[in-house]
Amino acid sequence: MDPLHRGFQIGVWAPHARSVELVTTDGHLPMEAGDRGYWHISLPDQVGLDYRFSIDGGEPRPDPRSPFQPHGIDGVSRRIDQDAFDWSDGRWSSPDLADLIVYELHVGTFTAEGTFASVVEKLDHLVELGVNAIELMPVAEFSGDRGWGYDGVDLYAPHHVYGEPDDLKWLVDTCHSRGVAVILDVVYNHLGPSGNYLREFGPYFTHRYATPWGEAINLDGPGSDEVRAFFIDNALTWLADYHFDGLRLDAVHAIVDTSAVHLLEELATRVAELAAVKGRNLFLIAESDLNDPRVVTPHRYGGYGMDAQWSDDFHHAVHAYLTGERAGYYADFGSLSHVAAALSHAYVYDGKYSSFRDRRHGRPIGGLRGSRFLAYAQNHDQIGNRAAGDRLSTLVSKEQLKIAAALVLTGPFVPMLFQGEEWAASTPFQYFTDHADPQLANAVSRGRRHEFESFGWSPDDVPDPQDEKTFLRSKLDWTELNDASHAELLAWHRDLIALRRSEPALRDGDLGRIFVDHDEDERWLTMHRGDLVIAVNFADEARSFREIASDVILASSEPVAVDPLTLRPHSVAVVTSRATTRAIT
Repeated sequence: MDPLHRGFQIGVWAPHARSVELVTTDGHLPMEAGDRGYWHISLPDQVGLDYRFSIDGGEPRPDPRSPFQPHGIDGVSRRIDQDAFDWSDGRWSSPDLADLIVYELHVGTFTAEGTFASVVEKLDHLVELGVNAIELMPVAEFSGDRGWGYDGVDLYAPHHVYGEPDDLKWLVDTCHSRGVAVILDVVYNHLGPSGNYLREFGPYFTHRYATPWGEAINLDGPGSDEVRAFFIDNALTWLADYHFDGLRLDAVHAIVDTSAVHLLEELATRVAELAAVKGRNLFLIAESDLNDPRVVTPHRYGGYGMDAQWSDDFHHAVHAYLTGERAGYYADFGSLSHVAAALSHAYVYDGKYSSFRDRRHGRPIGGLRGSRFLAYAQNHDQIGNRAAGDRLSTLVSKEQLKIAAALVLTGPFVPMLFQGEEWAASTPFQYFTDHADPQLANAVSRGRRHEFESFGWSPDDVPDPQDEKTFLRSKLDWTELNDASHAELLAWHRDLIALRRSEPALRDGDLGRIFVDHDEDERWLTMHRGDLVIAVNFADEARSFREIASDVILASSEPVAVDPLTLRPHSVAVVTSRATTRAIT
């Protein structure tokens, strides 16, 4: 071929196909069969080429590895040049995991515009807040114009409503220029029901296992080598081509893999190799319901090698104690001892009997550091999976919100906030979808209402996921920042974050160096972090703490006294002390 018109090759894995055609505006072009079920065709290089594949003469389908779906899940795939973007972050490397303050956001509801570009416009707010990492909820192409992203089907393609691939790269590049790392939420335990054409190409799914959300991925059966490669390559694409600093892996407990080398372990190995080549930090953060430290234990000690995991026990302990809620999994929580256990050991249930599960659950974390866990008082799941998507700010007082923030941001774990939490946003974050298939849309709406009937909710009071108003009311209201009460919460979060970033003791993840004391009846808790003590009064009356030095660094409200430290009801203070702390009435 003329070197001035160098071509490129398009390939697709379809091991059971008798024929595969590339479908473009030029018609149906036959592809050649290759090794191990791969088909390929060489064409003149055409960036921007729109194409699909036809298997055995069937309806044309998007490329399973489509880099962009400009018209959505059923439209054409578009070829892009991943190397064309002019990156400016050549010397960038994320801060260490232990030094991160993570901010989870949903691109579609973070701003009124709901685009990658509009997130950039809010970076001043995030930088002034003090966060140094944002975590994007899934952005892979999913059904319709709006959704949480956990039903993605074109896993390599950024959602077209949010912007083009270069818009996402610009967001990441701009974040790096402002000192902010970017983590992407990815889903490798299932695919969405609408626009999911992978089964037409090959054995991507198996009936041997099941997930709560649909067919399980074939990771250990016939043909699974290429299925595993599909997901491993996807992770590496986000990290290498889009310069993400890490990935958050959704619900890894639903990834069933009986191979000698679990998919998570293989992924961790490949990401570590990429990090070494790129010379920068790359993280893998798992969501797991197992309370199994093997998820974050290094390979050499028999673990999967994830860098960190979300700590739901921390959330449940703090939420149940502050709100008094006991429904569902909150039945296992509710005492101050649970809060103390979560702060000291990450897992509250580390082999203990769980009444919610009616069995023992979890195991101790051993010598793992606190930086292996992310702690939060709110996240998309714990808000959005409530019937009305109501935030903690609608359930507890301003004083209790300040306590929750202090526990997250002075604790021994990697802290995470959810969009708007920093100013006690009043807008809900509800479950919303936009399925075009009427049967699927109706099933989702009915299922959501039925889910909460058992909790006493009237079906009419459960927002319809398919109603666009459910999505629109979930958008942040940035004008709330002009309100004094919201501004007070924002200032409190800024002060806590600044303190954490300035005090090495607060970033020390050695759980052997943390001491938590509490009194269930008197409703107080103290947490020692080096020379600092975080003293919390959960009670309805003032509490005095003996043997605490009078140097108060930060307090949610002015203490009644400083010698001894006497805290007002529902307040928290960070003080200096080298002595054992007890409280008296």
